[in-house]
Amino acid sequence: MLAAALVFSLPEDVMAAANDTISSENQQVKKSKLLLGGYGEAVYTRNFYSDNMFRYSHADRYKDAKGHGRIDLPHVVINVGYDFGHGWTMYSEIEFEHGGNEVAVEIEAEETGEFEHEIERGGEVALEQFWIQKSFSKALNIRMGHIIVPVGQTNNAHLPTDFFTAYRPEGEFTILPCTWHETGISIWGRAGKWRYEAMVVPALNSNMFTNANWVKNGSASGYEFRVANNLAGAVRIDNYSIKNLHIGVSGYIGNTFNNDIVTNESDKYKNVKGTVFIGTAEFDYRADGFIVRGNFDYGHLNDADIISAYNKNNNHQSFSPYPRTLVGEEAVAVGGEVAYDILHGKQRAGGRRLFVFGRYDYYDSYIPYASAITMYDWTERHIMTLGLNYYPIKQVVIKAEFAERFLKEQYNNEPMFSLGVAYSGFFVK
Repeated sequence: MLAAALVFSLPEDVMAAANDTISSENQQVKKSKLLLGGYGEAVYTRNFYSDNMFRYSHADRYKDAKGHGRIDLPHVVINVGYDFGHGWTMYSEIEFEHGGNEVAVEIEAEETGEFEHEIERGGEVALEQFWIQKSFSKALNIRMGHIIVPVGQTNNAHLPTDFFTAYRPEGEFTILPCTWHETGISIWGRAGKWRYEAMVVPALNSNMFTNANWVKNGSASGYEFRVANNLAGAVRIDNYSIKNLHIGVSGYIGNTFNNDIVTNESDKYKNVKGTVFIGTAEFDYRADGFIVRGNFDYGHLNDADIISAYNKNNNHQSFSPYPRTLVGEEAVAVGGEVAYDILHGKQRAGGRRLFVFGRYDYYDSYIPYASAITMYDWTERHIMTLGLNYYPIKQVVIKAEFAERFLKEQYNNEPMFSLGVAYSGFFVK
């Protein structure tokens, strides 16, 4: 084996997986030169509602639909890290998403029901992380390369062992890029019970904003590069002062209009910035077999009326990746979950755990600007989930859940059942 060296300084979710005895007060990993691991998920879902493209515009026609089933590989990831010594480390994460193909054909359900190509990011395999880091001390580290933007609870902790639902929590996953990764520079560190991180990354692209997902797809690029006409800033602060409790806040700001290879320099748009503000707050409490988590996310888009009109009327090329829908001025996501390990306090070979959990999410991806004529009431949703997570060993989890999405009265509710298996761990560390 390679000789021990400096401690890796990894993202919160990676640190949690790498250390079997991690605690909220001492999040460190074992010393190693080489780090090799990964995580993966496989999920079967039976949806007891119609997936017809007109299920919202003509809801009465699909009230008694038989539903449909699907099998998915949401994420399969390989992690490789290395400590070069003298404070220099590298880390990479190669992701195969939904089986490894990132260019998909979907039926666009919000408008006319057309078939469209969904370009999430150019190429068949995503490089979700690749960075070089120089560590001067625990309080000062500089990370450069392709990095996670830890805005929101899920982006900060996105391993399948970090959440109880079969898929990532729906509210944040709907309105924010998730997992959000950009190429930029980050400064982060720890001081006592505090952790901070500040970064500069490319801004989002307002051409990709939609009514169904707000700014989520704004980090996508169908090109061989990421357009960076505009830069953005993100910041995160975490506190571990109270025993068993983690509290975190994060924020993002960036101008998103004309952040594409095709720009409009006419006087009509000279003052349009499309500034996106995002603010989030979260907590995670663990004690006596209980895990309680909660999150709140709020986002605001300046010039939402102008960007909506521009996207609908100016992005007219049929071959472009632009979705050409309206976008809300605001979006919100609130979520919370409670879980209890019914094997807590018992003799458990291999670290077995069995969590019973319940989760509630409320989110709205389209809160319109004041002058908006078109409303999309189906974007406001409540979802309740009940389920089990069984850990036969610490690195493997089997998930089963029943969830129901509650929409406004004129629409049909959307119940579903999911069964999944996932792992997260390191083979060399």
